[in-house]
Amino acid sequence: MAVTHITDSMKRVDAYEKARGEAKYLCDFRLPGMLYARMIRSTIPRGRILSVDVPELPSDYYYISAKDIPEGGKNALHMIAEDYRCFADGDVKFIGETIGILVGRDRGLLYELEKQVVVNYEELPAVTTIDEALEKKAIINGEDNIMCKLECEMGPDVDEALKNADRIIEETFETGYHEHVHLETNSVACDYEDGKFIIYASAQCPFYIRTSIACTMGMKPEDIIVRQMTTGGAFGGKEHFPDVLAGPLIVACNKIRKPIFMIFDREEDMEFSVKRHPSRTVFRTGVDKQGNILGTDIKIYYNAGAYLTSSYVVLQRGVFHSTGVYRFPCARAWGYGVATNCFPTCAFRGFGAPQTLYAIEMHLDHIAREYGYDPAEYKRKYFLKQGEETITQGHIVEKVVLEEMMKQITDASDYYRKVKEYKIGSGKGIGISFYNHGGAFTGNGEQAIIKAKLKLRKEGDKVYILCGSTEMGQGFRSIMRKIVSDTIGIDIDNVFYNNPDTSKVVDSGPTAASRSTMVVGFLCEKAAKEMKERWEEGDFEVVKQYEHPEGHPWDQTTFRGDAYLGYGWGACVVEVEVDKITKEVTTKGIWSSHDIGRPIDKLIVHGQVNGGIVQSLGYAALEKMECKNGRFKQRSMSSYIIPTSMDFPHQEWFLVDNPYPWGPYGAKGMGELVFNGADAAYMGAVERAIGRDTFKIPMPPEDIQGVIDRK
Repeated sequence: MAVTHITDSMKRVDAYEKARGEAKYLCDFRLPGMLYARMIRSTIPRGRILSVDVPELPSDYYYISAKDIPEGGKNALHMIAEDYRCFADGDVKFIGETIGILVGRDRGLLYELEKQVVVNYEELPAVTTIDEALEKKAIINGEDNIMCKLECEMGPDVDEALKNADRIIEETFETGYHEHVHLETNSVACDYEDGKFIIYASAQCPFYIRTSIACTMGMKPEDIIVRQMTTGGAFGGKEHFPDVLAGPLIVACNKIRKPIFMIFDREEDMEFSVKRHPSRTVFRTGVDKQGNILGTDIKIYYNAGAYLTSSYVVLQRGVFHSTGVYRFPCARAWGYGVATNCFPTCAFRGFGAPQTLYAIEMHLDHIAREYGYDPAEYKRKYFLKQGEETITQGHIVEKVVLEEMMKQITDASDYYRKVKEYKIGSGKGIGISFYNHGGAFTGNGEQAIIKAKLKLRKEGDKVYILCGSTEMGQGFRSIMRKIVSDTIGIDIDNVFYNNPDTSKVVDSGPTAASRSTMVVGFLCEKAAKEMKERWEEGDFEVVKQYEHPEGHPWDQTTFRGDAYLGYGWGACVVEVEVDKITKEVTTKGIWSSHDIGRPIDKLIVHGQVNGGIVQSLGYAALEKMECKNGRFKQRSMSSYIIPTSMDFPHQEWFLVDNPYPWGPYGAKGMGELVFNGADAAYMGAVERAIGRDTFKIPMPPEDIQGVIDRK
């Protein structure tokens, strides 16, 4: 199969095997003598463990806990910090924390044995909401329950701007928990082979797992092999969370020396896995008599749960995106990661940006309408431009094409006619949002922390891509093979890219942060260019490592400088009708435009755009997950509602060509961008239809009725 042009669509290289059911996932995998594991978890949000009463176990059944961690190891999983324990020992900090695991041959028997394990506690006061933590109902972290914090400021003095304002508009916006609902549930296996532990995982970041559990075992990371299995979706839910399964399994495998599998069922996956961070964003925005913004002071609170996981990095991205695609005269943002006795929150598509982007879009909608402006035109006058200052006192490096994108979607949707025709409270509404997403790791993450590598190996007329980046449904295997094929000029069937094995590939960094195509794909293009020049040399390898462009400083201690060299940019219009009796919302139209540099494959891009926008609309409209006293209330697909193909209409989508100099063929990141803004456009449309301001998502019909009933 030949590639004719880099932007042309092609059949995905894994399409047939997945469509035919031939792809092998971990649950299809078998090893001789394999055992299964089931977790024993905490049932209270906070307390001391007085005893764990385990029933008498049959022969070849085992109970594994912290006491089985080998000498030299730690009861810790090294994520970004080492605060997440492999096993709860002495106390528990959230419902669902791993106290131990049962291991044996028969999963049915393990389930019955699990019900016979009795954990006796002394319960302690717990905090399970942002409010309870800030009110210090109980102190569970430091002196104030603040797990992490940061502050950024740009422009003249914000306090002075607010002092001189005609009016200060204060609003608070909240977002809830959000479940990943990846098609394949979490699953990990561990084996001992030729003197080394082998981890098989449905995961995004094989090298993360290796580092995390090496800490637990007191081993060098390179002495553990992680093999990524075909992964049926992730959305961030398999970035750090596989560590939580792999840690107890490697401890058990060290003791038993047999292969052990742990495969979650759907209810288990929903009740006992990480979620998107619930958030609260508070704006104090000063305006003059005409409603022009003079400055804004923003406070952002993310519910981190009981352990840090990626919360500090997620919080950073939320703070850095809190002013959206806009340049205000001055702005200050404070970010707080709040510790609670809830299941730890972690990565999710958008990685902290969607919460604050939703908030700034709704805040500007409200100010615009209050002063008699159309939201689109009001927002337009604050659009960032190339060279302008960001909230981190860096600068927008690239050309910004928001004006062109705005015209595409307003023309296609007939926005300006409809916004005049659909009177406030008429039951019909149309909303517009603008958003961005910084590509790759923030600040110095790529050059100082990740230091990504990529290797190409030539064997005869075949080329092998050897990198740690993973395919998880986003089409990355196809894109990488396409880059090599097009660059060298060889048939794509002669390019091979298998699921990574950490003993055989180089560390390309995590498959996260909209960096895979933008950063790893660029390394692939550079390596392929060198390979093409040396093609006649015979068999050889080419290795490339990330090099940060000069002239873009970043200070990680003060969070000052160019946080991102390239952004993806988006604009979205959503049109709705709200039933006046049931308050059910019918979405009548969706129009979007995105700047992702130059698309590598338009069909893959199309799938990402459609999927990301529908996922964002589900976040706004349907996907309600409540946490009551530390326990998730919605624990199945019958109580947690996600969109289907029947819930939203055909989308009309556009791209603008704006090549990025440090991406393959000019491509930028896009996987997270396309999630970041449809929620606000939808809620803007709902607000116009019902004639009320709203301040939280999700907003299902019963909550819309509550807003209407509010005095």
